[in-house]
Amino acid sequence: MKHLTKPKKQGLYTPKNEHDSCGVGFVANSQGGKSHKIVTQGLEILTNLTHRGATGYDPKLGDGAGILIQIPDALFQKKGKELGIKIPEAGNYGVGMLFLPNKINQSNYCIRIFEDEIKKQELEIIGWRDVPVNSKVVGSIASKTQPPIKQVFIKPKDSKLNEKQFILKLFVAR
Repeated sequence: MKHLTKPKKQGLYTPKNEHDSCGVGFVANSQGGKSHKIVTQGLEILTNLTHRGATGYDPKLGDGAGILIQIPDALFQKKGKELGIKIPEAGNYGVGMLFLPNKINQSNYCIRIFEDEIKKQELEIIGWRDVPVNSKVVGSIASKTQPPIKQVFIKPKDSKLNEKQFILKLFVAR
């Protein structure tokens, strides 16, 4: 096997920052375009990474790795209509993903706290969506503690808020 040498220090690059990564993959469209191909390639990377930092005896047990994508506005517009939720146009709403406790009273408590924090930031909850899951592919260990997953749609109360201000309020509420 051929061993490569590290490049010499130049500009902002320094070889002292070089090290092995534990299962990192990155796929992007350099033009900034959205495409299903990017999602497919991201999922392929996840599948091909045999070690992402956490392993267990149950081969179906996940390690929490995932992909980060833009808000799939067309999907949420469709799901919003199905649920009777008026989703604003792209860029005028945020989406939260909540993994909640299995016990109803604990789940309701968490939702109440979440909603209070959203209100403190002068944001408005448009609606909630139960995220569909395929429990058949979940390993036997994970199925014992599989949490309910909900999405929440949020918009600013003040329509004069710019995108940067809105994102900051969402971050603080989180």
